[in-house]
Amino acid sequence: MQKDIHPDYHFIDVKMTDGSVHKFRSTWGKEGEQMALDIDPLAHPAWTGGNSRLMDTGGRVSKFKNKYAGLGF
Repeated sequence: MQKDIHPDYHFIDVKMTDGSVHKFRSTWGKEGEQMALDIDPLAHPAWTGGNSRLMDTGGRVSKFKNKYAGLGF
């Protein structure tokens, strides 16, 4: 490997959604910093096998249904 062209790998703490903290080697941040995850394998439906639901937080689904109601959807 050439010198001084590769990123510095160091240990950081990664805080999972359940509050547990794990040590990982990373190029992110500085040695000892903590990264908090919003979505991780403990909570994401892709890994837990849960069903995702359509969230209509802004009324977009209702607006779509009203706009195209006469087309037979």
